[in-house]
Amino acid sequence: MLPEKRPMSQTIEHRCDLLIVGSGAAGLSLALKMADLCDVIVLSKSDINEGSTRYAQGGIAAVFDDTDSIDDHVKDTLNAGAGLCDEAVVAFTVRNAKESMEWLINKGVPFDQEKNENGETKFHLTREGGHSHRRILHAADATGAAVQKTLSDNVANHPNIRLFERYNAIDLIKSKISPDHCVGAYVWNRKKEQVEVIRSRFTTLATGGGSKVYQYTSNPDVSSGDGVAMAWRAGCRIANMEFNQFHPTCLFHPDAGNFLISEALRGEGAFLCHQDGTKFMHKFDERGDLAPRDIVARAIDFEMKRLGADCMYLDISHKPTDFVKKHFPNIYSRCCSLGIDITTQAIPVVPAAHYTCGGVITDFDARTNLENVYAIGETAYTGLHGANRMASNSLLECIVFAHAAAKHIVKRIHETWIDEPIQAWDESRVIDSDELVIIQHNWHELRLFMWDYVGIVRTNKRLERALRRINLLKQEIDEYYSNFKVSNNMLELRNLVCVAQLIVMCAMQRKESRGLHYNLDYPGMLDNPEPTIIQKEM
Repeated sequence: MLPEKRPMSQTIEHRCDLLIVGSGAAGLSLALKMADLCDVIVLSKSDINEGSTRYAQGGIAAVFDDTDSIDDHVKDTLNAGAGLCDEAVVAFTVRNAKESMEWLINKGVPFDQEKNENGETKFHLTREGGHSHRRILHAADATGAAVQKTLSDNVANHPNIRLFERYNAIDLIKSKISPDHCVGAYVWNRKKEQVEVIRSRFTTLATGGGSKVYQYTSNPDVSSGDGVAMAWRAGCRIANMEFNQFHPTCLFHPDAGNFLISEALRGEGAFLCHQDGTKFMHKFDERGDLAPRDIVARAIDFEMKRLGADCMYLDISHKPTDFVKKHFPNIYSRCCSLGIDITTQAIPVVPAAHYTCGGVITDFDARTNLENVYAIGETAYTGLHGANRMASNSLLECIVFAHAAAKHIVKRIHETWIDEPIQAWDESRVIDSDELVIIQHNWHELRLFMWDYVGIVRTNKRLERALRRINLLKQEIDEYYSNFKVSNNMLELRNLVCVAQLIVMCAMQRKESRGLHYNLDYPGMLDNPEPTIIQKEM
């Protein structure tokens, strides 16, 4: 029985010019671009450094070499995107890549350098799948960690940025006066276990992707699709959620967790093989081991199922030991800690859910269709990635569109506030849950059937089964959300179920196989493909 209704307690309210939900490369870049001009709050669900950016290994793509060109980078991206990239967005991103990387360099990111034959110091550029040139700036094999540390150090030293760590965003708050405007967000203070309000002129969603919806993922635990789910509930348009990229080479070991083996290994000569050393990628694509991720992931999945094998192998042991240790110190060290010496042994690998190519639809200024709301990074659908993201274009997109959003917000920073009362959070008829096992059970069920039914290879029947399960889970979770106090696990599960629903809805609309979406019932490609666009009826 629910308790008697009590008077609502006063909800704590914070104010800022710009609220940024998420503390990865996209969110922190925007914060630093705006902080000299306005008051910024950055919301971080865990600590500031715990997010997908930190775990990115390979690097960031940009044209720095004289033998490379903007046109070639554009062409490679379009090829990888399997006919669904927005060519204008690709050109915009690539044209702004070098300037964005120079901004990171000026902030202190320590990209690797080397001396050429003339004794000149230049950035060391590597190559990854889908790239026709060496154009990947990197910091050894831990580029994301270097970017994250540099940006977070800069943020920590800025007086106009307030960092709210261990806060979950719950929902966007829409204006009662102008319903197409956002005026802030309800947030969950995990330390005090209370809901608070952040009132803001502008709100930016930069929460990353939703790969945690799958049982096997390379992503950290915070990647629960919060920004996409919040945007959907608020009426934002969503696109291409069927295109979830599975990283082809995640370390297969019971103690490895979600450790990635960077594509840069294949860029430097590593090859995929069976346990006996037999190569197989040449059977699937003329580019062999340098084929785009979707092709490589499906090839590994096919070989594992054909042979009944638990994993495939990635071998770089034919390269000099010093070379391997110098270029891949992080991977070498981690594998050694698990008893795998990659200078003498092949690395056991499996595909894992890695990157959400779809998301909240934005324009060149990172604006959504909800006024005052922007989306950047993996949360957004810009049109850059199309049906498959090319390696090392993701961090690039974070920086380029963070800068684009900043330029647009600057033009509007002196606009008048919509200053209206915001409804206090009502917990007067909710109680503490003593059945946390329900959340845990639903969590595992969701991730398991998403992996089985909506994974690398799909069918209509599997998608229909998944949607039926999702609808049942959603009903349970909505009831749970209404009757019990919020918690981190419950908020994440609520968002993941929403993301799962969006993935399946988009997948069921696409009547073809393209890029990362492979449906056995529609094995061919349509002549004139379009993005899959959906929007909630409000």
